[in-house]
Amino acid sequence: MSQLQLDAEALYAELQRGVQALMGGAPVHLVGVTSGGAWLAERLQRDLGLAGEIGVISSAMHRDDFAQRGLSATTEQTRLPFEVNGAQVLIIDDVLYTGRTLRAVINELFDYGRPARVQLAVLVDRGGRELPVSADFAATRLPLPRNQSFELARLDDGTFTFVVEHRLEA
Repeated sequence: MSQLQLDAEALYAELQRGVQALMGGAPVHLVGVTSGGAWLAERLQRDLGLAGEIGVISSAMHRDDFAQRGLSATTEQTRLPFEVNGAQVLIIDDVLYTGRTLRAVINELFDYGRPARVQLAVLVDRGGRELPVSADFAATRLPLPRNQSFELARLDDGTFTFVVEHRLEA
């Protein structure tokens, strides 16, 4: 693994501006997708001075590949500390790729109730969609080949960086 040549902190600053614009002054509940999205939502909540607690949502139970992946012991489970029915929800994720994780997340969210509105903000949209899903805001769009993936990492001091992985194609 090596460091991707993207400034995660600069992208976070752009994400913060985009989230502020999406909120538009209305009461919105931030919900981070485990784990990178949850880290982003946690920091956004603090940096934007928002009251309350963020929600965390896991895609694990609704994934279409659950039989192959199973449930990881390290995956944080869904925690939504607000009434979902009628809520304005802003889902935060680090990387949007095929759309399958987001489909699972939305299914999980609706298990808890019916929100009035759901929006999505991501740090990076890497393209390659397999489902008709798009972000309301993306700090950047960066197409990558299928044999590359990257994810957000949080350093001990709370700052963000990216880790990139190259896979051999079979």
